[in-house]
Amino acid sequence: MKNTMPKVTGIGGIFFRSKNPKETREWYGKNLGLAIDDYGSAFEFRNANRPDEINYLRWSPFEEGTDYFKPSKKEFMINYRVQNIEGLVKKLKENGVTIVDEIEEFEYGKFVHILDPEGNKIELWEPIDSFFTQMGGETTK
Repeated sequence: MKNTMPKVTGIGGIFFRSKNPKETREWYGKNLGLAIDDYGSAFEFRNANRPDEINYLRWSPFEEGTDYFKPSKKEFMINYRVQNIEGLVKKLKENGVTIVDEIEEFEYGKFVHILDPEGNKIELWEPIDSFFTQMGGETTK
């Protein structure tokens, strides 16, 4: 039976502002061996509960002036992998958590953004990892 309790299950992405994202990506690829694409690097790992399932974490430098982190003024944003995003948003609303936007659905998963008590914008992602597996491409592993 699949666990559907609304909760975070892991890290889905690490995003940060950069003066020059292209040079930053290239530096990490050259010096640290990250598999680099136009957005940063996709880290591949295995799901602890379903080891045959490939999961992904996105590492990505953003332009310094990006609006994507708003309303947060912080230099970074963390994406958390979640299960049952609808149930989690309901629970967060009941707990008085600031929900920045509505749940959006894409072919690679569902997303919503919230703020923590320090004003950090957090991206919640209910992933469809099979989309990235089918897409292929080099990953960091």
